Amino acid sequence: MYFCFLNSCMMLKIYCKNTGGYKYFKEGTTLLEMLPEFDFEKPYDILSAKVNNVSEGLKFRVFNNRDIEYLDYRSYSGRNVYCRSLCFLLCKAAQDEFPGCSIVLRRPISKGYFCSMSKADGSELEESDIRRIRERMQALVDADIPFRRHEVQVEEAIKVFSRLGQTDKVKLLQTCGEVYVTYYTLEDSADYYYASLVPSTAYLKVWSLESYRSGMILRVPDRHHPEELAPFFEQSKTFGVFTESIKWNSIMGLSNVGDVNEACLQGKATDLIQVAEALQEKKIVQIAEEIERRYFSRTPVRIVLITGPTSSGKSTFCTRLSVQLKACGLKPVSFSTDDYFVNRLDTPRLPDGSFDFDNFDTVDHDCLQKDVMRLINGEKVEVPEYNFVTGIREYNGKTLSLSEGSILLIEGIHALNPALLDKISDEKKFKIFINTITSISLDNHNCIPTSDNRLLRRIVRDYNKGAFTARETISNWPNVRRAEVKWIYPYQEDADVLFNSSYLVEFAVLRSHAEAILGTVPKNCPEYSEAYRLLTFLHYFVPVSDKAIPSTSFMRGFIGK
Repeated sequence: MYFCFLNSCMMLKIYCKNTGGYKYFKEGTTLLEMLPEFDFEKPYDILSAKVNNVSEGLKFRVFNNRDIEYLDYRSYSGRNVYCRSLCFLLCKAAQDEFPGCSIVLRRPISKGYFCSMSKADGSELEESDIRRIRERMQALVDADIPFRRHEVQVEEAIKVFSRLGQTDKVKLLQTCGEVYVTYYTLEDSADYYYASLVPSTAYLKVWSLESYRSGMILRVPDRHHPEELAPFFEQSKTFGVFTESIKWNSIMGLSNVGDVNEACLQGKATDLIQVAEALQEKKIVQIAEEIERRYFSRTPVRIVLITGPTSSGKSTFCTRLSVQLKACGLKPVSFSTDDYFVNRLDTPRLPDGSFDFDNFDTVDHDCLQKDVMRLINGEKVEVPEYNFVTGIREYNGKTLSLSEGSILLIEGIHALNPALLDKISDEKKFKIFINTITSISLDNHNCIPTSDNRLLRRIVRDYNKGAFTARETISNWPNVRRAEVKWIYPYQEDADVLFNSSYLVEFAVLRSHAEAILGTVPKNCPEYSEAYRLLTFLHYFVPVSDKAIPSTSFMRGFIGK
């Protein structure tokens, strides 16, 4: 009887969210070993799981009663696990085929990852080289080789990567402040990734490696149809902005987070902030001068359209551009498309019945277009002001008019949608797209997700303004991202100018504001998974005070003061 009691104590009670039921397992059982015992629909490979709302790899061993939710590629966490593993596969294959080469995964672009490669002999990357790497990657997938996890003291990991000559990882690990870290091996190749990988190479079934610009693009599965590659979209203007940022990073000697951390620890954070602000202001001046040139051209511009995804800094950009346009002798007149929102009760709805505030038809574009046409024809127009408390568009006597030298600035998420002002010639429009293109990586093989700075900006701003808790902002973020993909990003490459509102020390500054706010997310809610990931991510950055951030900075719109 006593033996049976002891034996039962060694069994774990595991609740599976996928099935809504419980199963019992021995202590130390892995998530992968548990998986066959849970019967639920699995149309695609299970890649990871959330354990008590924290993302873990399938080789994670469970030693206590836990809640588990298995995830495939359609989940954000599952995609990250798959893409990280795919990046390691690429780096391993490149080293096998070209010993001594250096692979740098630059950033997600065109539904894939742009990467550059430097061969040991200094020769140019050729199509035949890419074919060799692609074939080696496929051979590794066919061989079903396990990714092995090693948890060691940070000093030991530093020694491993020092021997490999990977100074980018050494700098990151030296400045991250951790005691223990995890690195991975694939056969005889070691690499560092800040979160889990798939169990083995055989999981990496859908991908492609193709020539792109000066390097390669690693294409990944479509998020909705993981059995297919994500469609390729040329993003030449976005790539140009990214290349420009890389050039300036190189001039300052900053390639990765480890470099930025070192500079901050040496007391250079204020210099980095000042240089970043100066570069952004220089770009705004150039845009203002181009608008001035177009204003006085044979086909004069009369309207400047400014758009971008949430938390990209559209309002701040509009204010700063107005100042520079005034310096050019122009008289900017501005309004937001938000003031032309339909009354809240007339707002389009999502399938679940909730309001779809990001829908194009949320804006009364017919009314807006009529007012704009009257303005550019020289009429005085009474314009509305939207009351966000009552949800009603109000006319309170506010009027606008355009005189000699005036130019109209229209800011809003739908400003570049061609249907907004389809009766006005494109020659009269100057289109600007604001984005936050993160130009540095954690290290050469760990890209920073493209939307992380915007999510953190929004979490901090929403919380400080009392609009939403961190949990609420995180909960709504997938809806925001879906709306951006549908309504905003399709027009990014149509812009005359792309402006990058992010800069190098942004995460270091945000860390000081975001950590306490993210700490308010309860562990027993689904949003904790994302809060935990962001907290883990922010710990790689040496925190920087916001004292040196000027009042006109894009950052001030989010951190306040």
